[in-house]
Parts: sequence; structure tokens; C-alpha cells
Amino acid sequence: MKLKSLSFALAASLLFSVTVKAADVRYVGGDISLYPEYQKAGSQYKDENGNKIDLLPYLHELGMNAMRVRLFVDPEQFAADHPGDYDPNACQSLPYIIPLCQEIIENGFEVMLDFHYSDTWADPAAQWIPKAWEGQSDEQLIQTIYDYTKATLQTLAENGIVPSFIQPGNEISYGMLWGPYGQDIPGNHVYTNSSNASWERFGLLLNSAIEACREECPDAKIIIHTERVAQVNVLTNFYDKMKSLNVDYDIIGLSYYPYFHGNMSVLNSALATLEGRYPEKPIMIVETGFPYKWEVPGTTQKVDYEYSEAGQDAFAHELVDTLLAHQNVDGLFWWWLEYNAFGGGLSNWYNAPLFNSENGKATPALKTICSFGTGAGIENIFDDKEYKDAGWYDLNGNRFDSPLRPGVFIHNGKKTVITK
Repeated sequence: MKLKSLSFALAASLLFSVTVKAADVRYVGGDISLYPEYQKAGSQYKDENGNKIDLLPYLHELGMNAMRVRLFVDPEQFAADHPGDYDPNACQSLPYIIPLCQEIIENGFEVMLDFHYSDTWADPAAQWIPKAWEGQSDEQLIQTIYDYTKATLQTLAENGIVPSFIQPGNEISYGMLWGPYGQDIPGNHVYTNSSNASWERFGLLLNSAIEACREECPDAKIIIHTERVAQVNVLTNFYDKMKSLNVDYDIIGLSYYPYFHGNMSVLNSALATLEGRYPEKPIMIVETGFPYKWEVPGTTQKVDYEYSEAGQDAFAHELVDTLLAHQNVDGLFWWWLEYNAFGGGLSNWYNAPLFNSENGKATPALKTICSFGTGAGIENIFDDKEYKDAGWYDLNGNRFDSPLRPGVFIHNGKKTVITK
């Protein structure tokens, strides 16, 4: 391993963390939208020592305090109309998520509701209008998205479910409700150089959905979710547009996957830019992950970590260290953390959960991710003589005789970056 000087931006953010009190509450958890399927299949979850566990109580015991659940408008309709394209992982209808959200709440977690305003996956490459909404004018869609959002939240409330966080749209960097399945309507996309009319349409749709959220869940925090961390100019243009369009939201939500977006310096740069430009907005990483065995299909970026449990844990450590260096970041959610084929006869193509699908055991990264919620950061680290000995301390205050992984450490009272 090599020692490396801190970059100016990271050093500044770390210094800021020393002098400013950390967030009162950090939220840590994951998207567990497919958990009912693993329960049905009899998948077994175990702790790191191989002891069988009940998943949600165990995660709560480790310090997780919030869970994310996705919702599609009518996935059954999509399955009927497009059997060759249907992904059974995109099965989360309103009746499906009600018992899941109830179980989440019963086990002491807060709920983050992720509206995919589509019958199937909504992301930067696909934002298809639900079948039942096809043929509507923009004016009608603005009313429909309001009515649907309001009715959904009312039904959830009737079942004892009031989300603490709501995403009106999933990875909406380029807009939403483009057209029927597979039919791009360019005027419905938003890009850096899109027409004002495209942005205005998008803003009206968003604000209509958010209006329903404010009415039904006045205490919920609204998250606007994007994933352009590798294109900071696109990212800032998007949130500048949110401001000019008077979009009423509370939190900037980001996806970050190193195998799609690049190494940790990419994320750090994006976070520093967002903090400087929108200091009033908390930031959450609402999706992240890294494989414990082999690369995720579609990987586009060379990664700095090996595909192993140790490599996944190294990524998790560096991620937590990086996030703790940014005072505006108060949320970290691992995507599909519950993926677990062990004992259930399910496929095991993903290999980026926090449980090993071959033996059901929690990977080391699970506890590392949980440390984000409880880590004290380094806000007072120089005031305590304990940190001025010959040991090495990570940004959670954990002591090591020597640094066993890359990351930011305190050694003899000074910040040091360890690289490969």
C-alpha cells in the first residue's frame, strides 16, 4: 500500500467534518423490494458465523433504520402484454408491497417509497407510461399522476403505512412518462440542452406528484433521484432546473455504482460540488452496491476492488469513509441487499448483495455499511488524545495496528490516505 496526500477538495471536506457537528441522524439500510420472494422460496439468511437469523430483526440489531421499497403501477399488465420482456424482479404492485412495508415498520424501520411511474423498470434509459395512462394528453397526465400518487398513499395509510421518505420517480435524470412501452417521444425527454417546454412539462408532472405527497404525508421528506454522478455538469444542470421550476423537494438522492460510474474520486467530486452548490439540501445515496464474486453484467468501468468478499468490504469501507467526510450526506442504501438464492432454488446471477448466495452468510461488508449509521465521523478526533497514539483510526473511530485496506485514516493525529 502507498501513502498519498489528500486532494484539496477531500482535505477541505474532512477539515469541515472536524469542526462541524455530524448529522443528528444518519439513515442506513437497503432496497429489499424482492424480500417476499425469498421468503416464499425458503431462502436462508445467516450471520457471518453461519447462525440462522431472521433478516429484518438482525439488520435492525446491526443498526439499520430504514428500508427502501419500489412500486410499479401495474406490473401484472406488463407481464401479460410483454411476456418476452417481463422481468419477474419487477413485480412490486401495491398489493404486493403492503405486507412488506408492514413487516418493515413492525421491525422498527422507516420506509422509503420509490415510485416507478411505469409498469416496469424506470431508469435513465426507460421511463415508459403505464398502460392505463397511454393516450392521455400532458394535462391529463398531470392530473393522473396526482390522483394515482394520492390514492396510493391513502391506501398505504389505511394499512398503517406512512412513508418517511418518498421518491416521486426513479432515476429521473432524463425525465419521466416518455411514451408507451418502447416508444421514445423526444420532446418528453429532458437533457442539458432540451427545450424549455420539455423541462416545463417535467416540472409540472413532478410538482403534481409532490403535491399529492405533501397532502397525504406532510411529514415525509421528498427525494429527487438521479444517477449522473460521473457527469457533474449534467447533475448540476438538473438540480438547477429543479430550482428554476420551483420543484418542491427536500433531499438530493443519488445512485452510485463504481462499475458504472467510476472510482470513489468520481463520487467524492460530485458530492463536493452538490454540497457547495445546494448547501441547504441533504444528500442520500439511495442506491449503491458492489459484487462479492464476479462483475455485474453490463459493467462499463474498471474497478479498484477485487471481486471477492474482501473486495466488496474494501469498497464498503471506502464508501463509508467518503460519505462521512461530507456533512450533507445523511443516507446510505444498498440496492438489493437481500438477494439470496441459498436454499431457495433461485438464480444467482447478481452477486452484489450483502449475503453470500452460496452459503447464506452475511458478507463482511454488511457490518461496514451499517457503521455509517452509527459512526461518529472525525468531528472531534483531534480533541481526544486517544487518537494521537501510534495506531491507525478509520473515520468511524475504529483502531487498527496498521491499515489493512485503502481509505482515509488518522495516524498520530493527522489525516492520511492509503491507496493501493
